[in-house]
Amino acid sequence: MVNVWETVLDAMKSMTVQDKDQPLHVGEVMACWIYLAGLELAKVSVQAGLNTTEDDELKAILEEDMKLGNSQRKQLHDFMIKEGITLPPAPEDMPISDSNSIPLGVKLTDDVIANELSLKIISLIMKAAGAATESIRTDVGLLFVQFQAEKLAYATRLKHLMRKRGWIKVPPFYVPAGSQQPLS
Repeated sequence: MVNVWETVLDAMKSMTVQDKDQPLHVGEVMACWIYLAGLELAKVSVQAGLNTTEDDELKAILEEDMKLGNSQRKQLHDFMIKEGITLPPAPEDMPISDSNSIPLGVKLTDDVIANELSLKIISLIMKAAGAATESIRTDVGLLFVQFQAEKLAYATRLKHLMRKRGWIKVPPFYVPAGSQQPLS
């Protein structure tokens, strides 16, 4: 049987191992590259959302994502430069525009902006989780654990706003054959 305390102690010991002298393996490099590319794409999407929405709470959550994304981008950018990893191409920033000048056939609704942001956050959380578990170097693993924790904390605030506004998409409830229907 697994002793939980021994497992926790072993995990803590492994986090103190300094293995920065080891080269990165191709999986760690790929994880850094893809995560940074995802952050870059999410940035322009958030900028477009800020240009589009007039909802103050959605603007605040988008600005919070922009700050978190900037922080993670800088941290990962600096790490990749230090390790000699080629950076992914980044799209140009969106120019600031007036939401009233966007034609209705092009303007995204607040619901779409929030759900698109949610999908981007989910994909980055999943990428960070995979990268953390596949990393051999402790510093890389911890970097992605940090990114995942930050995105998870942010995602709960986004989900709260989406529930409050009725923007969250809920799949149909699963009711196995022969069981009672869930209460509405």
